[in-house]
Amino acid sequence: MLRSLVRRIAGLFATLLAASFVIFAAVYAAPGDPAVFLAGGRDKLTPEKLLAVREQYHLDEPLVVQYGRWLWDCVHTDLGRSFKYGDQVADLVAARLPATLELVGYATVLFVLFGVGAGVLAAVRRGWADSAVVGLTTLAASVPSFVAAIALVSVFGVRLGWFPVTGGGEGLGDTVRHLTLPAVSMALGALAIISRVTRQAMLDAQAADHVEVARASGVPERDIVLRHVLRNALGPIVTMCGLVTAGMLAGTVVIETAFGISGIGSLLVGAINTHDFPVAQAVLLLMVTGYILVTTLVDLVHPLLDPRVTVARSAA
Repeated sequence: MLRSLVRRIAGLFATLLAASFVIFAAVYAAPGDPAVFLAGGRDKLTPEKLLAVREQYHLDEPLVVQYGRWLWDCVHTDLGRSFKYGDQVADLVAARLPATLELVGYATVLFVLFGVGAGVLAAVRRGWADSAVVGLTTLAASVPSFVAAIALVSVFGVRLGWFPVTGGGEGLGDTVRHLTLPAVSMALGALAIISRVTRQAMLDAQAADHVEVARASGVPERDIVLRHVLRNALGPIVTMCGLVTAGMLAGTVVIETAFGISGIGSLLVGAINTHDFPVAQAVLLLMVTGYILVTTLVDLVHPLLDPRVTVARSAA
């Protein structure tokens, strides 16, 4: 057990290290010269001034040396200073991160409740309920999030006026109202995935021998579904919910831009447009770190839900 934990932690750090280098190299190779932006633009830009800016910000050093400096600073919680705002990158990210976490958390609650519920309904009821769930989830999965956002804004924001269409709100009630349309836009595609996974996992669990034995023994159907079918199907359901949530952490750019939410997604877009490389690198690293941490947590929780996974890994 201890050896497995150490191996997982080592793999986590190795993955983060590789991801950090890819992020830094990708931003380094992006079009545009940050030295020109730092020098105030190309107007009245002299070679001497450009050279001085490069030396000041160590932009004249090789890629590996720049990456080493940046990684050393990140390890010491120094993410640098924004080229555009002049503030510490850590402060900018800390100010925007709560809005993104609230949005992702709201969307996760929606797709878990309705996705798992729809999947259970389709697997238990079958017939018209199964056909309706499959049809509706297929439609939801085929609609891109930005198209769903436009439709929801047009109907529930503009025509009916039930929900605000921009901003994040203040206070619990106001925040929920402001984030309802963005969260629904994000949750639609995820809901379709989770419902399909839940439905298939439930059908596989229903086909087990012990379920047939319990049903033949006169155990109430409600107890069979809850104790034997749903419980055995939780492994793949929880795994997929975790993966979808992790993907949402890195995929809020479109929704935050569409609804004017000041999260890390919109911060990333602004940083890329203005060549604010320290901010872009920090946000991308944060997104990748969040994804890796969530997937690692799901991998650790999975054996607790299904002991057969532990047995299979031990045998392997």
